[in-house]
Amino acid sequence: MQFQFSSFAEFLAMDGHGIYVWISYVVTFAALAALALYPRITRRRIQRELQRQQRIVQRRCKVNNERIAVVESA
Repeated sequence: MQFQFSSFAEFLAMDGHGIYVWISYVVTFAALAALALYPRITRRRIQRELQRQQRIVQRRCKVNNERIAVVESA
């Protein structure tokens, strides 16, 4: 088997086209990473928002129950 390039530096340069090849690899892997991470980040954000809304509803229920108890005792 014969290798196309005689050294690792020549392999990275790819006859002057290396910059385009390696940039395309970086962009591709960055896009794949973003596609993998975006649902996780979105899920965490939605979970935090739902927890915040639940705390608000619980506080309102607690306040309303206290108001009802005060009115009933009066």
